[in-house]
Amino acid sequence: MIVADDFAEIRWVGGLDVHYAPRRGLAWAAAVVVDATTLELVASALACAPLVFPYVPGLLSFREAPAALAALARLRPRPDLVLVDGQGRAHPRRFGLACHIGVLADLPTIGVAKSRLLGEHAAPPEVAGGWVPLYHGEEVIGAVVRTRVATTPLFVSVGHRISLARAIDWTIRLCAGRRLPEPIRLADRLSRAHPD
Repeated sequence: MIVADDFAEIRWVGGLDVHYAPRRGLAWAAAVVVDATTLELVASALACAPLVFPYVPGLLSFREAPAALAALARLRPRPDLVLVDGQGRAHPRRFGLACHIGVLADLPTIGVAKSRLLGEHAAPPEVAGGWVPLYHGEEVIGAVVRTRVATTPLFVSVGHRISLARAIDWTIRLCAGRRLPEPIRLADRLSRAHPD
């Protein structure tokens, strides 16, 4: 896993989310690509994979990655950066789903989670774009980012091939006045568009 900026121009930004159909024993993953400037949807893909890896806390990426990678592989154009609905380094093993996807797909990735898995933090400023570091002991493992005024913050962490500063910047930039970054919001909606 690389925790420094390792990319050129970012024209296409991907979003990735996984949803379960437990009665059918499947994981459904949705991947989208938006234009980095306009946030307009360019492409989307939906894929499913059987849930063969058992539920083990802290190892969810092994359950979700097969479907997520299949959806990501179907996208054209290939994204230059991917935001993953889940943790990156802000994970007990410092290797959440965003890291897993980034390393296996060899793409810059950012983990954007709606809830904290571990760590301590101060309250982020009550302004859009306000953030504070997320610590685990003395180590900064991510950031707590408020993307809109009066909303619950997001937990942003490095996945692969990007610095935390740039991960925060891209997350805020892609929100367009909403709580969630547009690629993740679109992927979340698509990941639920499947039969249970």
